[in-house]
Parts: sequence; C-alpha cells; structure tokens
Amino acid sequence: MSDLAAIAVAVSPADKFREYLVTRGMRLTREREAVVAEVFAHHEHFDSDQLVERLAGQKEGKRVSRATVYRTLNEMVEAGLLRKVARTQNRDVYEHDYGYPRHDHLICSKCGSLTEFENAALAGILEQVARDLGFRVTGHRLEVYGLCADCSKPPRTRQRKLDMI
Repeated sequence: MSDLAAIAVAVSPADKFREYLVTRGMRLTREREAVVAEVFAHHEHFDSDQLVERLAGQKEGKRVSRATVYRTLNEMVEAGLLRKVARTQNRDVYEHDYGYPRHDHLICSKCGSLTEFENAALAGILEQVARDLGFRVTGHRLEVYGLCADCSKPPRTRQRKLDMI
C-alpha cells in the first residue's frame, strides 16, 4: 500500500467523531464506535463491503448491520475522518483523512490498485499556481489513472509448437 506514517493527533478518531455527532444531535452508539475502531485499526484503503466483512468476523458483541456501516461511513466522511478516494471497479474506496499527511494517488484502471505518494515538488507547483491565480487552497485531491507495473507487463504467452514450424 504505502509507507505513509500516521501524524500525531490530540484527539482520538472516536472522540473527534463523538464531537461531530453531538453537533448533529446524535450520539456515538456502540455500533458506530465499533465501525470507527475497525476503520482506524488498520491504515489501508477499503470499501464498505470489506468493512462489513471485517466487522462480521469479530466476536459476537461487535456485530453491526450493513445499513449502519453505510450510514456511519457517510457520517465519518462528513466529520472529516474519512474521504472517498475513488470509485474503482464499481465500488467507493475510502481512506483515513484524519491523522495522516496530505498525499496523492496513482490508480490502476485495470486492477483497481491504489498507490499513495507524497511529492513536495508537486505540492509546491500547486501552491504556486494557486498563488499566481489569487486562489486560496483549502485542500486538494490528485488521482492519476493509468496502469500499475504488474498490469503494464506484456502477457506471458507460450508459443504453441505448431506456430514454431
């Protein structure tokens, strides 16, 4: 996946989500808390079905309905904890937006793999373009589509004996 390291944050993801929910007149239920804990247990891109599967594999006390997972993911995006990276292979892919540095993505159009990268020179170019145009940047997302190294390899086909005659 990537070598991006987590950034130290003063407030845990669960506490930040709790604060967000309070502003909406909602509470951090056991089910929502289980979703947040599972999402932030690993730093990896995931889709909602993968998260449902991971939660279903946990001990009985942490069961969460599919509908609750979908709603909670949307709430976590609104709260600034997650962001939708891309739609690959007909699925929305999520990643942490809280506690990780700003970065960009290379996305394989064939297999759907996502590769995170940071590039200071690229960030500098974006800042310069914004400055030149009098634009105040509040965030950015760069998704570069193409073929990963594995999908770019030529197919390994063996010549049939009859073709070699």
